[in-house]
Amino acid sequence: MVRSSTVAYFDSPGAENTDQVLEIVAQRVNKGGPKHVVVASGSGDTAKKLLSKLNGTGAKVAVVTYHCGADKEGENTMPADVEIELVGRGASIVRASHVLSGVERSFTKKLGGASRVETVSEALRSLFGQGMKVCVEITVMAADSGAIPCGDVEVIAVAGTDSGADTACIVRPAHANDFLKLEVREILAIPRRR
Repeated sequence: MVRSSTVAYFDSPGAENTDQVLEIVAQRVNKGGPKHVVVASGSGDTAKKLLSKLNGTGAKVAVVTYHCGADKEGENTMPADVEIELVGRGASIVRASHVLSGVERSFTKKLGGASRVETVSEALRSLFGQGMKVCVEITVMAADSGAIPCGDVEVIAVAGTDSGADTACIVRPAHANDFLKLEVREILAIPRRR
């Protein structure tokens, strides 16, 4: 069976697309779409908005945020009270190193060059934009943490460029050690330009 779906294309990336992206995700969940949603959220603001949109749908939300020390050594970017609020509203929090850079970035910063993992990251970013690269990355991170199911299932991934959300897609998740099994099966929303 071939599914027909409409893709929302934005003229440019950015947080100004957030409300529309989250509405598209909520509509897809309500129409029988995947009931697991993974969202990138550094401060928690996008996650809060998504939880409000999905209230009453039965969707399970995994919020992927920056690893401890991403901005300042030993500190988290998401405030503790926001994390408590999100968990209280039923979300799970995933705080992990970026799967498409992680420790590799420290070697690149110190020694130069680029790793294969960083090459995959840059290829996704260059071909499809920052939001799509992050959608792929957070799906693997959430799968590796056990926050979303993995295997022959589908989840909705939501991410953006800098802050907010401008990209959403339906993904067949995979763990990092099986990265090439990951499939982006549908694009729900994406900027036309990087």
